[in-house]
Amino acid sequence: MLTITLKLLLAHIIGDFVLQPAQWVRDKELKKIASPFLYLHVLLHGMLVWLMFQFDVQYLWVAVTISVSHGLIDACKLYAQRWHHRWVFFLDQLAHLIVIAWVVHDLTPNVWTWNLNLTNAHFLLITALLLVSVVSSIVMRVLMSRWALEEDTAEESLSNAGKYIGVCERLLVFAFIVLGQWQAIGFLIAAKSVFRFSDLSRAKDRKLTEYILIGTLLSFGLAIIIGLAYLHLLKHV
Repeated sequence: MLTITLKLLLAHIIGDFVLQPAQWVRDKELKKIASPFLYLHVLLHGMLVWLMFQFDVQYLWVAVTISVSHGLIDACKLYAQRWHHRWVFFLDQLAHLIVIAWVVHDLTPNVWTWNLNLTNAHFLLITALLLVSVVSSIVMRVLMSRWALEEDTAEESLSNAGKYIGVCERLLVFAFIVLGQWQAIGFLIAAKSVFRFSDLSRAKDRKLTEYILIGTLLSFGLAIIIGLAYLHLLKHV
């Protein structure tokens, strides 16, 4: 059961976050169900799921079920996000997870093993790393989208610099937790504070200071939660 869950979850993360360019997202939001990228996205999900089952025809129905349901859920999201983009994002992900849970429940009686030399621990680590890096970046963007600062313009910073800084710091925090080096997280926070001192010291930019602090706490918080969850699940795989 855990093996199948990890594989379906990994396929979802790769298809929905890693292999979905921003261009696809913008085109889908603009054209809705008329966007060809919506159907390409659905097909990609089906192929990834089937890949997890090594293209075994016996499990083709799983790939079809996941891909079709994913397309229907995404179509609903495209029309619903005009009201509340952040809540719709999380409801969309919850719906996908419910479908995965249903498929896993249906497959549980069947014994199926992976022929490659990859264990549950490997799949768990890959899933955790993707959650810390790609998924957390998108979650951060959604959560922070409610605040738009005039200071944050494309001309004043490197392209996607904040995104990559966040990914690096969360990966470091995750590594420190796995290695049991909690004190290193404190040094990391101190180092980031030193580098952002010029931003935080501008008394007139109270909003910018609060924005940086919220983003930092959310980023570190996500990494810590994922790291602790990984250590807990690692004991059971």
